[in-house]
Amino acid sequence: MLSPFRRRQQMVRAIQSGAGNALAKSMTTAPDEPRADTEAGREYAALRVLLHDDLRKLADVQSIEARNPMKADMAAQFSDWIAGVLAAGEQGHAAQDEILVTNMIWAIDYRNFDYALRIAEHVLKFGLVLPERYNRTAACFVAEEIGTIALDSHEAVTLEQLMQTLALTQDADMPDPARAKLHKAIGRAYERRADAFDPTADNAPAGGKAAFVEEALTHLKRALELYKDIGVKKDIDRVERAQKKLQADAQPASDE
Repeated sequence: MLSPFRRRQQMVRAIQSGAGNALAKSMTTAPDEPRADTEAGREYAALRVLLHDDLRKLADVQSIEARNPMKADMAAQFSDWIAGVLAAGEQGHAAQDEILVTNMIWAIDYRNFDYALRIAEHVLKFGLVLPERYNRTAACFVAEEIGTIALDSHEAVTLEQLMQTLALTQDADMPDPARAKLHKAIGRAYERRADAFDPTADNAPAGGKAAFVEEALTHLKRALELYKDIGVKKDIDRVERAQKKLQADAQPASDE
């Protein structure tokens, strides 16, 4: 375990790691890695050795279920570096960083979406790229992976996290099926929110249950526009029936 001094030192060097790097020109053009002849660069190189050792350990484990808690444990040893990198990003500085992007991927895998999205905001802002083995842009990876998890295990991802994912990735170029998957997940999340609607709740929307139903339809139809085989036609039919019922219930009773 690192001493408080080493943890602080690691964070400071992480803050320095992006010094001199300008913002990336596009989300597919990454800034340079930390310079090897600096203290920050040497810290980064040492942590990459540790990261690659962890990746080898993970490769020896076939069970995904077993690997994910391992990733959560491994992530702790990089937390100070990552905190420093994110602080540098707030100051407008960044470097291409395999440690950071790998921990973003890990955080999605072990279901810490708030942490993953904090990192993703930095990654996408500065155009950092994933290791070549992923064969996707960072934005596509984040949108598609979180969307897939939400569709497979909807209780794992909140609607708010899905909407944050959409906001972070909405301007990025990616295959239409990947974006459609995220909209499908959001549409279903809004439908569940409508089904659980409590008009007495403090956070109830101004439009009531109908507002959630409308949002559900908007995202489900957008998913269908993007990819006709996304599998939302039955969802749309079901939500449209719910919408019509709400509209009928809202009509004043006619005089006899």
